[in-house]
Formats: sequence, C-alpha cells, structure tokens
Amino acid sequence: MDVFEGIKFKNSFAKLSNEFYTKQKWSSFEKPHLIAFNENLAADLGFNPGLEPEELLKVFNGDISCENSDSLAMVYAGHQFGNWVPKLGDGRGILFGQIETPEGLRDLHIKGAGKTPYSRFADGRAVLRSTIREYLCGEAMHCLGIPSSRSLLILGSNEPVFRETTETGAMLVRTAKTHIRFGHFEYLKHNNKKEYITELLDHVLDEYFPDLVEKKDKYEIFFDLTVRSTAEMIANWQAVGFAHGVMNTDNMSLLGETFDFGPFGFMESYNPDFICNHSDNSGRYAFNNQPAIGLWNCQALAAALDEIIEEDKLVKSLKNYQNYFYSFLTDLYRNKLGLEEKRESDIKLIESLLSYLQDSKTDYTNFFRNLHKVHETKNNLFQDEKGKAWLEKFLERFKEEKISKEISQEKMLTNNPKFILRNYLAHQAIKKAESGDFSEVELLANILNNPFDEQPKYEGYSEPSPEWGKSLEISCSS
Repeated sequence: MDVFEGIKFKNSFAKLSNEFYTKQKWSSFEKPHLIAFNENLAADLGFNPGLEPEELLKVFNGDISCENSDSLAMVYAGHQFGNWVPKLGDGRGILFGQIETPEGLRDLHIKGAGKTPYSRFADGRAVLRSTIREYLCGEAMHCLGIPSSRSLLILGSNEPVFRETTETGAMLVRTAKTHIRFGHFEYLKHNNKKEYITELLDHVLDEYFPDLVEKKDKYEIFFDLTVRSTAEMIANWQAVGFAHGVMNTDNMSLLGETFDFGPFGFMESYNPDFICNHSDNSGRYAFNNQPAIGLWNCQALAAALDEIIEEDKLVKSLKNYQNYFYSFLTDLYRNKLGLEEKRESDIKLIESLLSYLQDSKTDYTNFFRNLHKVHETKNNLFQDEKGKAWLEKFLERFKEEKISKEISQEKMLTNNPKFILRNYLAHQAIKKAESGDFSEVELLANILNNPFDEQPKYEGYSEPSPEWGKSLEISCSS
C-alpha cells in the first residue's frame, strides 16, 4: 500500500527562493521502532484508515523514499531570552513536505532529524523524553481547543544522545499550519536580505490569507491579524494555566499556533509567578509575563516589517494587542464561570477570584472543574471568609443572567477541563517508555483527548501532583 495514497502534496515553501532554506535529507536511525502513532490526527490529515503505522515509520526514517516530498531545513533568526541571535534555523528539524487537507495546508515536519547547516555545535537529535512531552502536550492543547502543532508519530531508537546524561534518540513527526516564525522576517530584515521580505509575505498571504491578496492594505491587515491571533493564543494559555517556558521570537508561529514545546508546564496551585523552565533564571517567561512577552514579540516582528508597512499602521495594531488579549481572556473566564451576559464589572470579579486562588493555594484546574457546584444549595467550595465573600458577589452577578442554573453548570463543565497534562503524569509515561513500555504514553494521550469528560475509570489522573512530582525540574533540554 502507498502510505500517501489520496494525500496531495503542495510543497509551496520549497518553491521560494533558496535564501529561505537548504534542501537536504535527514539522518535515519539504524534500527527504529514505533513509540506512538496518532490515529486521530492521521484521519484528520486524510490518511487511509487501514494505514499500517510501521509503513509510515519506514518513510519518515528514510528507509522508503517518498517522491512527493521536498525536504528542507529552514533558516531564520530570533530573540532568545531577549538577546538577538542573527542566525538560527532548523538545527534539528526537516520540513518533509506540505500536504493539502480538508482544513487547509499542513506541514509535515521531522524533529530530531540530525544535523543541518543550522545545527551550530549541536547533534541535531531529539531525545525520547522531549518527543513524548511534545507529543502529549500537542494533543492536550488541541483537545482543549487551543491552536497547536500536533504530532503524527514518534520513532524511537537505541542511538545514544548526550544531554545532562546519556539518553536515547528519537524523532517526532509533527504537523502545523506553518513553521514560519516571527524569526523568519527578523532574519531577512537584520541580515541585509530585505528584498526577500515581500516574497515571504506574499507567500504567507497566498497560502494562509487568500482573501487578502487583492486588498490594497493587505500587509497591514495581515500584521493586525497576526497580533490578534498571538493575543488570543496567549489568552487561551492563561485561561487554562499553561506556561510555554521559551517564548523566543523564533518559537512564535506566524499563525498563532502553540508550538516548539520544551520546558512547558500546566500550573497546579494558582501562582502568577510560576516559572516552568528551570533554565529561566530571571523569570522572563514566567506565567504572568506571557501576555507582555507576546506584545514584545509582536513589536520585534513590527521592527522587521517597518519598511513594508507604515509605522503608524504598525503602532495602531500593537496598541490593539492589549484590547484583543483582555477581551478574549475575559470571554474565556466568563465561560469558565458559566456566564453569558457581558458586564464591565466582570474583570473585577475575575481578578478577585484569582486573588483568592493565589492566597488559598487551591489547585487551579480542579477548582474550576468543581465550580459548577456553586449553583447547588449545599456546597463546600468556599470555607473561609474571603471565599464566601467572593461567592456572594458571584451569586449577585448571576442574577443578571438570563440562562438557568442548569445551563450555566453545563457551560462550566464544557469550559473547565478535568484533565490536564501535569508534569508528573508525563514523567511517569516517559519512565515507562525508557524501559520499553509505551502503553502509558498511549493511555495518557487517550485521556487527554477527552479533557472535559468525567472518565471515572481514570479519576486518579485528575489529582494534583504528589509531593515528589511538585519538585520535577524541566529545563530547555527537556
């Protein structure tokens, strides 16, 4: 069977000027084995339901050639922890090809594919630990309704890879709408390649914003849409308590998708100063800094486009960022609180609740999951005076609603997940996988595919981390 039967390739990025990439193959593993296969994603992409994942593994390991692929390593730059790095690029990734799906163009990208011209002094490989974390988190985010890259399969190996310790290498086949980053435009602007900026912009519009192509102010609208999608993506992160950990401009998707998962973390007890990345000594990418960093990154993109788009138009869109972010975040919290009517006072209601959660050190996810009980005559959600005072304000606010308590409860349950990817759960799945047992990876992926369902059989997976799990250190090498 042709594993790509019915799949239509459209490798449009590979048709751009060679200033954007280096065409090359990737490094195979000598004896690869399958760690995980994402059947749901395969179906979404249009693969044949009878597809054998082992056959797909052979293609992505390079054992079987695919004449329709056009593999390349992208070049880009970026601000890493605020410091300018003029040349980065796919140091361990290869864009295998791009395919057309019912949802639009999708990249097929191999992460951990070996050395490229942009690897600098690195080995170009990924480790099993990091690929499992990215595989699981991509699914978790997608099923929470947050735009995200996803992963089709993980290839394992016995090849040693040296990080803090010796680990085994792995490759991740991931998908995204695009792997074009803010850093692509920064690379062109700040490396005297300005003449290529319009070419890349027109490519982006052709592929992802076709409705803008004929508009006179197409570039200005595109930039504003990018600012908006970035603000909305980060609002989504804040609402579920997700911290990315490495919000460098080279890790920012042009289309507002969450990707380049590394030392991410879902916050447990509510702590706005939460730092998930133990390499982030200054707390630049702490949870409460994420909205401001999103704007900072949009400003960096604006600086790269300032000869294409008029300054006043760029400034106008940047000023819109805060409105986009708070408007979307407030709507997300209204949903979490089971509210439909919009009131300006809702922001204060939300802020006072978050203040209460911070003081009480309550598990963020479980608190909101249980909040539907607020409409029950007898509930023990709030035991102290501050909590009871907030409850009184909430019930007074709910009197302004037209919906019933039952509909409000249903709204809460469909917007407050029961299951998130807690670090200790990922850690347990990784430890089993490192000993050759991949069942926990599959089980955890299945649980995270239905984060809003009760799933009584897996009740334990919704519990806060045990004490040992609270001290797990996640760094950039993760």
